[in-house]
Amino acid sequence: MPTLLLRLAAPMQAWGIASNFDTRKMALAPTKSGVIGLLAAALGIRRDAPERLTPLNQLRFGVRTDRAGSLLVDFHTAGNLTPLQKKQKLKETPYITRRHYLADAVFLVGLESTDRALLEQLADALQSPAYPLFLGRRSCPPTLPLCLGIREIDLVESLRSEPALASAAQLGSEKSVCILLDADPLEPNAFPQRDLPLSFDPRHRRFGYRAVKELRFSPQEPVSSTTQHDPFAELGGA
Repeated sequence: MPTLLLRLAAPMQAWGIASNFDTRKMALAPTKSGVIGLLAAALGIRRDAPERLTPLNQLRFGVRTDRAGSLLVDFHTAGNLTPLQKKQKLKETPYITRRHYLADAVFLVGLESTDRALLEQLADALQSPAYPLFLGRRSCPPTLPLCLGIREIDLVESLRSEPALASAAQLGSEKSVCILLDADPLEPNAFPQRDLPLSFDPRHRRFGYRAVKELRFSPQEPVSSTTQHDPFAELGGA
């Protein structure tokens, strides 16, 4: 069964998983809702067309963490007075929010389907997206290459066999690599995660649950350094 592979790397990523009033938390790996949002943007799917998400939700999803990155907490302050209140010179109490990001993380994402035509359509759309692409938040554009192409093997084998996207030094002392996969809810050690997008409509966002399982395996040899994140690459070198 063919699998489309994506390389998700950027100076910052933010895969939202839960928000609690002024704190916007994130998952430590790309979420299915976040990646489907990326695909929907590439295809030009509007937020008010939830029915077009169905074939994307049916893709079997998996993610491999090649470089976990580091947690970054960004503090935002904003005024909370209306223009009239400002004229009345009322005392202002700044509103503080905390937004979580992953810095310098690298992930390999796999999307498996029996519909090869759909995978080819997605690969083409990612090369020439209808809307700007971002990794969780608009302030987090991806670095290139994003789309690694289609592999003629299943999801698990694709994630196991693809060479590491981070150098040996960046992989550190970890002796195993973690992958998270869509699973059957009845599988042993499967756990629920609420990141299956039912609607991205800002008036009524809805997310469902999916079952996820974790696998660990020894990493393959890293790919050449030309695929590593280079901040000067988009400028033609330094």
